[in-house]
Amino acid sequence: MAAKTKPDIGKQIIDILTERNQTIVTAESCTGGLVAAALTDIPGASAVLYGGYVTYANSAKSKMIRVQSRLIRDYGAVSNQVARAMADGARNTANVDFAVAVSGIAGPDGGSEKKPVGLVYIAVSSELTTLVIEHRFGDLGRNGIRQASVEAALNLVLQVLTSDPPQ
Repeated sequence: MAAKTKPDIGKQIIDILTERNQTIVTAESCTGGLVAAALTDIPGASAVLYGGYVTYANSAKSKMIRVQSRLIRDYGAVSNQVARAMADGARNTANVDFAVAVSGIAGPDGGSEKKPVGLVYIAVSSELTTLVIEHRFGDLGRNGIRQASVEAALNLVLQVLTSDPPQ
């Protein structure tokens, strides 16, 4: 079941990418494919959505989208560095124009004082740059954190698409 997001955000993303003849891929950890599901809820998404990597295990991040093991070891899977590497790795592996990556702690377990439940990093990679945003959603419950992450990811994609000049 797809995440409940404002359909207009997904539609705007699909419309912009379609108009520009560009493509996107997702790389998801804590959201487990919900960002890709939100995009596939939109008719016409198949023209621009390459697919999605669900890289829940650290080894999947390394094997599927080439995140360097040392980044995970040195910074943790939930970090600015790993989210950036996930987005860049997914974009390069899929050979698409954009990638969005999500890595976070959805809970109820797994949090710490430094990295509490609700900490989520979202990254969007393009040919021009990779933007990473840290979110501290708090303990909204597992589903609440995942939903907030999907909405934040789609909003960041839209922000990048509307600020990047068309290629």
